[in-house]
Amino acid sequence: MIHETLPHSPRRGRRVVTGLAAAATATFLAFGASAGPAFADTPLNGGAKGSYVGNGQGGEQVTTSEGRFRTNLFRLRLEDGTELLTYCIDVKTGIRNGANYVEDAWETYPGQGQFAEPARVHWILQNSYPTLDEAALGEAAGIQGLTAEQAVAGTQAAIWHFSNEIDLQGNNNPNVQALYDYLVENAQELPQTAEPDASLSITPESAEGRAGETIGEFTVSTSAESLPLSLEGPEGVQLVDLETGEPVEAVGNGDSFGVQVPADAAPGEASVSGSVTAEVHTGRLFRGAPGEDATQTLITAEGDEAEINAGVRVSWTEGVPEESPSPSPSETPSPSPSAPESPAPSPTPSTPDEQTPPTTPPSPGGGLPVTGAALGGLIAVAAVAIGGGGAAMYLARKRKSGQPDDAAQ
Repeated sequence: MIHETLPHSPRRGRRVVTGLAAAATATFLAFGASAGPAFADTPLNGGAKGSYVGNGQGGEQVTTSEGRFRTNLFRLRLEDGTELLTYCIDVKTGIRNGANYVEDAWETYPGQGQFAEPARVHWILQNSYPTLDEAALGEAAGIQGLTAEQAVAGTQAAIWHFSNEIDLQGNNNPNVQALYDYLVENAQELPQTAEPDASLSITPESAEGRAGETIGEFTVSTSAESLPLSLEGPEGVQLVDLETGEPVEAVGNGDSFGVQVPADAAPGEASVSGSVTAEVHTGRLFRGAPGEDATQTLITAEGDEAEINAGVRVSWTEGVPEESPSPSPSETPSPSPSAPESPAPSPTPSTPDEQTPPTTPPSPGGGLPVTGAALGGLIAVAAVAIGGGGAAMYLARKRKSGQPDDAAQ
């Protein structure tokens, strides 16, 4: 679409392929000279990239509920030189000369308004011009003498009806109106008209982690059968399948992989890239490149194969050091065994005249040694008892010998 007020100017293997590098630098922007290409040279995410280089087949002007517009197909030249024809899906935004574009998903639509019914737009692209030339399209729609200009205009107007919810109104060419009516009435949203696969993308574009981890869950979407991967990073870093943990060298559509970093690796970075010849399908959305001035959002009206590149980046910090095992807490020591009870002294045999010395009552603790003043008292009592016993024995012997007691003398 070109608004009338805008100037119209043309214009699953599983083994790793690794690019070994010297030690990575501490910056995230690039490797050192010996470590391979700078990160700035690594294509991110993927998807076809191209530039608007002018118009293709022109179409008639149309009057719509949003105003009067000229219609055109737009030429999008991809990085490898492949050119694709595209339609506008952003009626309120003009196309910018030389604008750069990137392939992306329908859900990323950045235009004014909304991309209301993309699946029906996809059906129109598959069943109208230029997929069908004007003669075949006229026959399918029952329109006599349909020209290429009318085919472009009717097709673009029908696309706007489902992309931006606008209608043809007023005085339009009868063949354009008839084609518009045919396409709007017959557009279908069937399973086979779901969004076509991306030519190539790897998401997310970057991930961070620590040494000793597998960094990232990078998911591949591609229309190619297989995507070979190349790793630029320090020795020991490798690509692995997230399900099996095994090294990988290629992935397919829907596969995921990660970057495994050795535990002893110094802080660093790595890049993963892939290049494949893939189909850029009809119905793929192209939005203006990030960081550039706004430009009209486009959708491919035809598909073709192109050389597509994709890449992602990872960085990591030092791994978490293994902690030294803490000493096991010692078990609560058992209480020291009590000192053995002092054996009770054997009673000294006593004569009938002897008196049994009083005994010290047992201490409340039961069996603990007797110490201090109590022990001294026991010794004194024992001495008295022994002395008394000896005197009694002496008197007894004198009586037997008939000697008088000393006391009687």
